[in-house]
Amino acid sequence: MPEFRLTQISDTHLARRLTKLTDNFHRVSEYINATRPDLVINSGDVAFDGPTSRDDLEFAGTLHNALPVACRYLPGNHDIGDNPTKVGPPPSQPATEQGRQAFLSIFGEDRWRFEAAGWCLIGLNSLVMNTGLASEAEQFDWLASQLSSANGRPVALFLHKPLFLDSPDDPELAATSIRYVPMPARSRLVEMFGAVDLRLVASGHIHQRRDFTFGHVRHVWAPSAGFVISDAKQDVIGVKEVGLVEYRFQPEGFEVRHARAPGQIDVDLDSLLGAATKG
Repeated sequence: MPEFRLTQISDTHLARRLTKLTDNFHRVSEYINATRPDLVINSGDVAFDGPTSRDDLEFAGTLHNALPVACRYLPGNHDIGDNPTKVGPPPSQPATEQGRQAFLSIFGEDRWRFEAAGWCLIGLNSLVMNTGLASEAEQFDWLASQLSSANGRPVALFLHKPLFLDSPDDPELAATSIRYVPMPARSRLVEMFGAVDLRLVASGHIHQRRDFTFGHVRHVWAPSAGFVISDAKQDVIGVKEVGLVEYRFQPEGFEVRHARAPGQIDVDLDSLLGAATKG
């Protein structure tokens, strides 16, 4: 395959009761139908509140199953719960094996590896990291075996949380520790991927579009496909807008295109929750 076209969507936060987010997803689906990539990846927070509402997960699964092309998934904190950090309070909804199993029962996998256009593409569950769950150790063992068979191919990593803000050595601050892959799991990942030709890290979670290069690795943050968060609740790091990201992988490299589906609306979280409460 000389070229592999992939569309990344993220943070769709689907729930039957949140019709504005469903509308945004329909606009994304129409765009995917028009552009017909080889694969769609949802990099997490597929549902609005998976840990307490299986219906949110099932509703999200139904909408994604209607997409006109194949889709792979990774869990976000709104799907299976969040992971603990070395600093800051414990998450109000911690990641659990029960939540992970609910995700698996609907979406099939929470980690994957495949090859296309001369590349090795790997997806990881970033929410089990630092949890001490058996699935955390199993995933690291699995990852080691996958990286050992990369055989010099360039590697693209997909996960829900960005690895870091600006560099692997960024300090963990209580106010922002939930935003990135927590330590010490972050250091372990950086070390493991340092042994292969890592070229791309693609994530979501922050609800801001960002694209930067550290060393020879490009870091792409996909925006939410569903909503934006006000400056009063979240500082500005990148661009606050809804949208998606398109990739073209070729044996000699890759291209990134930041896009927005026609008709997508920058739904504000505050207004969204207010409307849901009134409803």
